[in-house]
Amino acid sequence: MSSRFFSATSVFAQRKASQSAAWAVFARDTASGFVTTAHHALMGLGIIAIGALCVMFIKPDIADHIKALSPFAAETTPEPAATPHQLANLMDKAGPQSQSATAASANEDDKMLGNARQQQWVTNWLSKRYRVASDATDMLVSAAYLTAREIKLDPLLILSVMAIESGLNPFAESPVGAQGLMQVMSKVHHDKFQDLGGVKAALNPVANIKVGSLILKDYVKRGGSVEAGLKLYVGAGASDTDFGYGAKVLAEYRRLKEVAMGKKVPIYSTSANSTPSKPMPQESKLEAASEPESAVIGENDKTPVKAAQVAVL
Repeated sequence: MSSRFFSATSVFAQRKASQSAAWAVFARDTASGFVTTAHHALMGLGIIAIGALCVMFIKPDIADHIKALSPFAAETTPEPAATPHQLANLMDKAGPQSQSATAASANEDDKMLGNARQQQWVTNWLSKRYRVASDATDMLVSAAYLTAREIKLDPLLILSVMAIESGLNPFAESPVGAQGLMQVMSKVHHDKFQDLGGVKAALNPVANIKVGSLILKDYVKRGGSVEAGLKLYVGAGASDTDFGYGAKVLAEYRRLKEVAMGKKVPIYSTSANSTPSKPMPQESKLEAASEPESAVIGENDKTPVKAAQVAVL
């Protein structure tokens, strides 16, 4: 009887030990499988992350779109840039203003100038279009936006003139002495450079942008419209036509406006600095250089291609 009892006890113990061993093997296999799965998952996520970084490095625009989709991104939506016909509303207003009117004017200026995201879009597009280093383009665009805020002029209009005049080359100089980003005739406007370091500052990008923008704003006021101001700016005030210069600037302005609104704009469209069909006669250049209203020569002193009419936005 006792032998049967011990035998049954031994069998029960063996069964318990077998069950415990089975559970231990099951737990070990489960943990090993979980670790292996997690390892593969992390490795896959790492490969995906590396691939995404490579894609964003090759195409920076994708990073901007991803940031825009982030819930932590700024909730402000891009505001359309002002059209040339709204430029008169951005000029200095005469007479006293109440605090509420001043605040409203400041809000209007902020909308016109856009936000940091819009400015970055404009910088990236101009850098690729004119093949200028991103950091250099960023400095030029920032200077244009700061000048625009200071003198109350559309920054996209300033950048459009810079693009057509010099292709964003701060050291451009024409045969008759038009210099810098906005091709300012420093010999004619030497007085405007006095507070900025003298005539030698004409090749300083910040000084050139400031003086050129002030001249452009003055011409727009005197002409009564952006189109008329551009005609004076290129030195065609006494002519019946500006030979398409205004159309070129406004076409570039239209493209920059769409870029600032977040739209996809082709970079390799008609070049802003394409060689014109006919050069401007030397007599016209010299005459332009001798008159205050012709203090800026357009597109490195070459007449832009002819257009049927000036584009109006």
